[in-house]
Amino acid sequence: MTKKNINETSVIKKIQSALGHVGREAITKALILYYTLNAPNTPVWCRSVILGSLAYFISMIDGIPDLTPFLGYTDDITVMTAAIAMLSKYITPEIKEKAELKTDKILSLKKSK
Repeated sequence: MTKKNINETSVIKKIQSALGHVGREAITKALILYYTLNAPNTPVWCRSVILGSLAYFISMIDGIPDLTPFLGYTDDITVMTAAIAMLSKYITPEIKEKAELKTDKILSLKKSK
């Protein structure tokens, strides 16, 4: 997958399809990675790590299938957590705040349905 294939719509679409199975943590991590991917000061090597972890989250090909109750997204969360730890130096407070606000919005939309 390339950066062109991973856009806000594809990340949000995956989050929305997984809402019944993933929690706040997974949503926020995916958004932190996405916003860091698009930050102007993110180095190329970080973008590669982010693209790999978001592609793993979005892809239907997983170590543990996403449809497996309770365990389906644990591998996705682990991959995103490792990516965030690896490039935490490039994740700004603004990116974290933006991801938290978007997570709140996504979760409030879910509650209103």
